[in-house]
Amino acid sequence: MTFARRSGGQLALLVLSLVGIVISIYLTYVHFNSGALVCTTSGLVNCERVLSSTYSQVPGTSIPISVPGMLWFLVSGVLAVLAWFVWPAKRSVHIIEFAWACTGLVTILYLVYVELVRLHTICAWCTALHVIILAMLLITVFLIYGGQEDDEDEEIEVVSPVRR
Repeated sequence: MTFARRSGGQLALLVLSLVGIVISIYLTYVHFNSGALVCTTSGLVNCERVLSSTYSQVPGTSIPISVPGMLWFLVSGVLAVLAWFVWPAKRSVHIIEFAWACTGLVTILYLVYVELVRLHTICAWCTALHVIILAMLLITVFLIYGGQEDDEDEEIEVVSPVRR
């Protein structure tokens, strides 16, 4: 895979991680300061109902679920930087990024289940984070499997016989 394609994928992962961190910080701030949410509070989308439910906290604590989310995005950002600058040619780093994104996917599947089945409402901010995690998973899949044909093509040098 060319450096430009690889670095573009890592840049996308880093930017998405930063956006996820910002949203998580906002949701954590709202939780601890009882601030007003910038979100609708009626109909299917009701951030206040989701974020004030017992599911919005780490079980057995008063820590909002946005804090582990923030840490997840922080680790994702660190992995993107490591894969981009420290170990750019190591496929194992991409596999670690993929495995980490899979943990995010399992978490969002549970949280979407809670929103739709238990609470019968969704949070727009949470959905934004879910979409970001899904996008990050797809990028990691591309980094592992995408462009492998290109790598093979770059290594093959075709030499044709010269006729006189």
